[in-house]
Amino acid sequence: MIQVRRGHERYPGGDAEAGIASLHAFSFGPHFDPDNLRFGALIACNEERLAAGSGFDEHPHRDTEIVTWVVEGELTHRDSAGHETTVRPGDLQRLSSAGGVRHVERNDGAGPLRFVQMWLAPLAFGGEPSYEVVRGIADGTPYAVARAGALLHLRRLAEGERTAVPDAARAYVHVVRGAVRLGGERLEAGDEARITDGAGLELRGLTASECLVWEMGAEPAHG
Repeated sequence: MIQVRRGHERYPGGDAEAGIASLHAFSFGPHFDPDNLRFGALIACNEERLAAGSGFDEHPHRDTEIVTWVVEGELTHRDSAGHETTVRPGDLQRLSSAGGVRHVERNDGAGPLRFVQMWLAPLAFGGEPSYEVVRGIADGTPYAVARAGALLHLRRLAEGERTAVPDAARAYVHVVRGAVRLGGERLEAGDEARITDGAGLELRGLTASECLVWEMGAEPAHG
């Protein structure tokens, strides 16, 4: 089964006066939707835009796997475990908050910042936080988020190029840029597809495109 949700259906958030614009794929805060709390291990897929000089002040997380993909600009990350990095387009960032961590996310660059941030529920709660940045991750390289039992596949497609969607109990496709065909559906930037028990599916680039594809197990993660 394929369920398509369009970018314009996302829940708006952020703070316009502070230079923050957010679009949420899953239920959050004032936009509570009991029928849209998660898909497999995935509990958030947020499109974030930060104006120069803006950002999220220090705030806590726990028992969440946070994966960030920078699309445009530079993201400055600082956390209570002593990490301070600048994440750029093509870099993949993972913060395992585990038993608890605090972090800051800012746009300290001169231009706009755009990134996609995805949260996953872990298979078990607690433990020590960990942090990693993979610089210039190659197309098609699977990235394992072991604590959530999930794999992330980055797909960059030229027009007409095809790539298989993983045969999995749960697969989630987020179109970062461009347009693709999945089955009989055209998906454009900001659109998503939630696939249950898919087999033999593929993405075809209708334009030069970039997609984030999650491969997950059948049961929601729990502690």
